Amino acid sequence: MFPEFTLRYARLPERFYLRFDPVPVSRPRLVAFNRPLAEQLGFDLSAFDERQAAEWFAGNTVPQGAEPLAQAYAGHQFGHFNPRLGDGRAVLLGEVTDREGRLRDIQLKGAGMTPFSRGADGRAPLGPVLREYLVSEAMHVLGVPTTRSLAAVATGERVFRRVPEPGAVLTRVAASHLRVGTFQYFAARDDVEAVRTLAEMAIERHFPQLLGPELAEADEGECYLALVEAVQARQAALVARWMGLGFIHGVMNTDNCSIAGETIDYGPCAFMEAYDPATVFSSIDEGGRYAYRNQPWIAQWNLARFAETLLPLVDDDQERAVARATEVIKRYESQYEAEWLAVMRDKLGLAKAEESDRELVEAFLEALQSGRADFTLAFRGLGEAVEKDAPALLALFENDEALRAWLPRWRQRLAREDAAPAVIAERIRAINPRYIPRNHKVEQALAAAAEGDFTPFETLRDVLAKPFTEQPGRDEYARPAPPNEAVFRTFCGT
Repeated sequence: MFPEFTLRYARLPERFYLRFDPVPVSRPRLVAFNRPLAEQLGFDLSAFDERQAAEWFAGNTVPQGAEPLAQAYAGHQFGHFNPRLGDGRAVLLGEVTDREGRLRDIQLKGAGMTPFSRGADGRAPLGPVLREYLVSEAMHVLGVPTTRSLAAVATGERVFRRVPEPGAVLTRVAASHLRVGTFQYFAARDDVEAVRTLAEMAIERHFPQLLGPELAEADEGECYLALVEAVQARQAALVARWMGLGFIHGVMNTDNCSIAGETIDYGPCAFMEAYDPATVFSSIDEGGRYAYRNQPWIAQWNLARFAETLLPLVDDDQERAVARATEVIKRYESQYEAEWLAVMRDKLGLAKAEESDRELVEAFLEALQSGRADFTLAFRGLGEAVEKDAPALLALFENDEALRAWLPRWRQRLAREDAAPAVIAERIRAINPRYIPRNHKVEQALAAAAEGDFTPFETLRDVLAKPFTEQPGRDEYARPAPPNEAVFRTFCGT
């Protein structure tokens, strides 16, 4: 059933990982399987056996050709450096080449206590597994670079967090699991050759354009600075897309910052409803470090930590290396600004660029905040307001004074687009989703699944697969949470 494994990471020197076989579970049961993703990865589904699949995706049976391992990495967690983290409950089976020729990691999360577990049980509760499945697949359909979810298996065992909960294992697919923290692990040990090995792997796997003749003729340090800039460009684009959806990651530690530019590790993540830039959901983010408005600048901070790991490769003179790397990191602000403004222009239905567009975007966001309007539905509602006021849009605002003042300015700007109103309205609906993983709907699905009822999970998964399409009879999935169902805190589940 599994495609052939290539085992690129397993062929690195053993200081990059620790060999680890998944710990078997008692009663594995497949509760979610992503057939389209499996087909894209090259799985042979002609004789699909659900019982055998449950054994594989629980870790009870290691697929032929896999060499399971736990990857080593470090990380800054809420600004504090931990030199040794590593996969405490995850195991990389290996890499496969998908039908488009792209290398993809296949990893089991919740596969048991590894040597990196630091006293934890190495398991995952069902709720966080299903949350990652729902949200990561929703993000993929919404056009956000992300790890993907291939399967979820209930283990038939209990795990203990705040209360005993059903256990589960998630099969995660990623462009790679190289993180800023992976580089930090070896930099903290002054293992320059290991950092060089990781950099070369990152370039070969994610940025082959850096192997071109121009950089080949440049000094070696320029190549590694180009890697920093390439990673930086992807992070700027990624976070701009988060901001355009009102998505809050919740734990932007350096070990959760992917070199490939994917969203990784859906712990206490959530989507903002009423627009407020200071919004925080994570129960462990007591200081608001990873609040919505801070995400772009935390990404830059993480990138600076990445650049630090490469300094010995950039220049033998540390002072000169720092100066060269700093110039690259400074460019993040303009890169992010361009990406964010492009996202927001699209959301307002603007295909052309004008200097005043940023002010127009900010004025709409201010109207959202003063009116306590739902972020997702307000942008979606602009599609009905291209030519005249839309009652449904106005009704989203507790105070619509600022919105009413803004709408004529926006329409004057649209008049310079040289596009018919119907075309602009369709642009808006094509970029602004009607359905997102509403926090209360996700929590309802997880609570039902914990009691053995997966129908709400399946229904929500189906709704989120078509986020831009009106789905009759499913209005409740588009609406913000009623006051008595609003979710203000989310939990990591590790």
